[in-house]
Formats: sequence, C-alpha cells, structure tokens
Amino acid sequence: MDPGSSTGSAFERLEATVTGRVQAVGFRVFVASRAATLGLTGWVRNGSDGSVECVAEGRRADLEMLLAALELGPSGARVDAVSRSWTVATGSFDRFSIASGWTSGD
Repeated sequence: MDPGSSTGSAFERLEATVTGRVQAVGFRVFVASRAATLGLTGWVRNGSDGSVECVAEGRRADLEMLLAALELGPSGARVDAVSRSWTVATGSFDRFSIASGWTSGD
C-alpha cells in the first residue's frame, strides 16, 4: 500500500498492544479478519508477555474501526487495555497477516 492515495488522503500507521485474556482465544484470527475486511495492511502477533501486538496501515477511519474491534475482542477474550500510537504509514506491507509470535496461542 502506498503511503497516500489518489484522493490525497494520507495513510496512517497504528501500532497497538492489547492486554488481558487475549491469547488462546482466537484474537489474532479475529484481528486479521477485521483488518482484511477494512482493507488494511500490516500484521498481528502474540507478545511474549501474554499480550497481542498489532501494526496496521491504512486510512485513519478504517484504523479507528480496527481499534474499536481491538478494544472489544472476540467472544472468549477479555480486553483490559489497548495501548496505541499513531505515525505516518511506511507503505511496507502488501497485505495483513498473522505473524509468528512468542507462542502459537490460537
């Protein structure tokens, strides 16, 4: 994805870490599905501390919808907190994927 579009909308990058009961509950598949539906690129993986980490790029409105999904999580998950940071998209991803993490989890 290019860091901009033909309509002039700048793409942004969301880096988020989700804590709570978020591993072994299908969280990564849930995030990847939402991100793909929203046309985002990036990755999601399990963190070594029991968290789930996500990096996504796309239009701000779509990233906000992904952030709302991260705050909810799939059934069976319990989201305690979502830390986030926003930067300019790098355009380094061509799709959204489930990356290797600390543990297979799901």
